[in-house]
Amino acid sequence: MNPAAPVATFDELRREAAYSLCPANKTIFAQYFTPEPIARFMASLFQSWDMEKFRLLDPGAGSGALAAAFAEHWLEMAHPESSLTIRSYEIDSTVEQFLCRTLENLKTRADGIGRKLDWTIHIEDFIQSAALGLSYNTFEQPTHIILNPPYKKLANTSKHRRLLSRVGIETVNLYAAFAALSIELLAPNGEMVAILPRSFCNGPYFKPFRRWILSRAALEHIHLFGSRSRNFTGEKVLQENIICRFRKSTSQEEVTISTCEDGRFHDLLAVSLPFARIVKPTDQDQIIHIPNGSANVDLEQPLFTPHNLRSLGITVSTGPVVDFRLKAYLADHPGQHTVPLLYPTHFREAVPRWPQSGKKPNAIRFCPETLKWLYPNGWYTIVRRFSSKEEKRRIVARVVDPSRFPASHLGFENHLNVFHANKQGLSPEMARGLAVFLNSSLVDTFFRQFSGHTQVNASDLRMLPYPCTDALLRLGAWAMIETQPTQERIDEQVQHECRRP
Repeated sequence: MNPAAPVATFDELRREAAYSLCPANKTIFAQYFTPEPIARFMASLFQSWDMEKFRLLDPGAGSGALAAAFAEHWLEMAHPESSLTIRSYEIDSTVEQFLCRTLENLKTRADGIGRKLDWTIHIEDFIQSAALGLSYNTFEQPTHIILNPPYKKLANTSKHRRLLSRVGIETVNLYAAFAALSIELLAPNGEMVAILPRSFCNGPYFKPFRRWILSRAALEHIHLFGSRSRNFTGEKVLQENIICRFRKSTSQEEVTISTCEDGRFHDLLAVSLPFARIVKPTDQDQIIHIPNGSANVDLEQPLFTPHNLRSLGITVSTGPVVDFRLKAYLADHPGQHTVPLLYPTHFREAVPRWPQSGKKPNAIRFCPETLKWLYPNGWYTIVRRFSSKEEKRRIVARVVDPSRFPASHLGFENHLNVFHANKQGLSPEMARGLAVFLNSSLVDTFFRQFSGHTQVNASDLRMLPYPCTDALLRLGAWAMIETQPTQERIDEQVQHECRRP
């Protein structure tokens, strides 16, 4: 299964829908459809993937590019037995056919691999529907919202202003109205990822909106683009846009600030800052300050030209085996018709120890019922999802050598992150090179600056900047010779290889 292929099809639908738009309607409805790379990035920012029922709200659906990107991540990140319901709103009836095709394609794909996905389309005014739903408590709370709202001023005497006032929202632009209503609809601890003009961050016009949203939700992530003009290619979008992740919670912690030049995300970097650096505690206007330079990390002069995993042809995923859900298929010891089941405990040392006695099973039955949760035996890099604060490094990477596991397939338990190539193994040099790089002090320092948690999620590992393929392969070749390197030697080699052109 190639997760990149379907979204390419969805992006073709987006372009076809954009081309077919009536110019008059585009002006009336302030329509700017989300390009595929931005949709993918927005979907990757969601953190909550451990639940049984996902309810996604897409308030300005367009052709469905955002819903498609979210569904792709749901298929990869969420448990196979979880369900996804997509509720899409679009006011322009001429776009409905493209939105319907996108959602139907998603459902067909989900059905084909045994996943439960349902969808509804509402060709109606989202502001009116949401305001009435809030007034009469008839709107089912979404767990996730992904949003690219229309950008247009609201007249003081407009119907929308009156509807918003009834639910306590005062704002001057459609995009702020969509965002405020979305936060109000969101389930407790739910997440919203939205691409918004930066204009709401300061100034008196958006002061009521800032107070509204920051009193109801925690601001967890802000993404900045270096270029204003290269994000919505082919669209005349003049505003400086940012991407924000909010959580429906009053517990405000640190804020991740990420940056890249444009919507291709090739040079993505991130840093974590105290909320007090973003919104001053004594500021009654609650102006949102977004640093775009260095803060404990040099964003302008990295050690190497950064690459993301997708550009390297590599994916990182959470281990798919949730043991309590597959208890009937687990075995304490390997035997006939079983394959290895790998836990973090098997990787406490540099060389994996399997099987081993203890509380955890060592094997999983190999049968049609378990096959979709298994990987072909091969070379992989794994990182434990949880570390203790006392450990010297937050990220501890290990290599899976297929020769140590005499089986056709492997099971990776849910507390491991697995680096793979489209659910296939990596080359030996790439698996070893990734492990060397991830075990370096450079990566540990960078990771601690944008994550204060001891949990290491697959989404965190995607956020890291990586050196080029050649540098990783050189690190892997070095690791095959230097089998027991010290931390000092690892750091020296990473510095040396990553500085090379």
